[in-house]
Amino acid sequence: MNKKRDRLEVIYDFLRIIQDNHNSIKPTPLLRKSNLSSQSFNDYFEELLGKGFVKEIYDKKKKKYITLSDKGFHYLEKYNTILGFIDDFDL
Repeated sequence: MNKKRDRLEVIYDFLRIIQDNHNSIKPTPLLRKSNLSSQSFNDYFEELLGKGFVKEIYDKKKKKYITLSDKGFHYLEKYNTILGFIDDFDL
């Protein structure tokens, strides 16, 4: 049986995809890889942008890329610590 991802897992997956793509990804590939509907993607993206987890940058050709901020990297670090704790205690 498949378990739905909770909010924190979705945020972790979203940020991890950006990190795994050399901290720079266009919105459309991020949408596809995040496995979210367009509306959910926009909701999460706007929230993470507003809270300073991600940034939008533009290249010389005015193409938009999404990158992690220091706060986004810090979230991934702390989330991995929690995952390690869960694994250590077989929870």
